[in-house]
Amino acid sequence: MSDTEFVYVTYIASTPEEIWKAITDADISQRYWGNANVSQWKPGSPWKHVGGASKDTLIPGEVVESVPPKRLVVTWAAPADAGNKAATSRVTFTLEPVSNDQRRAHHLVEKGAANMVRLTVVHDRLQPGSEMVRGITDGWPRVLSSLKSFLETGRPLNVWAA
Repeated sequence: MSDTEFVYVTYIASTPEEIWKAITDADISQRYWGNANVSQWKPGSPWKHVGGASKDTLIPGEVVESVPPKRLVVTWAAPADAGNKAATSRVTFTLEPVSNDQRRAHHLVEKGAANMVRLTVVHDRLQPGSEMVRGITDGWPRVLSSLKSFLETGRPLNVWAA
């Protein structure tokens, strides 16, 4: 059975540095994600996605690659699957500034327009039909929409509202 891969692309009126900080700073990620991302963000270091007030580890993993503010790669697993490579997936965040020339070519530039970044999130090495696939299919669009809203307006979405 082949692996499943999801690719999410969004454009955010921000800078790569601000988006990087939002992904890697525990206090900021808590605000728009509802959970905190905790790590030293160096290759080989552990990272965990920690749940609200309970501080339970919801997703454990390891930092595979960290090139601030351009690229971050982490492994991703359910707590029960920590250490089981067959049940561990991978998430790659790629942050690319969109130049004014690219924006003009696509008619996106307005006078005084803010910086724009293309954020691509690839979640791959997923087991087809797994609980993880079901969770991230709904979860990533919510989280990335909340990140975009938070960075552009200062107000996150209620990510886990019914």
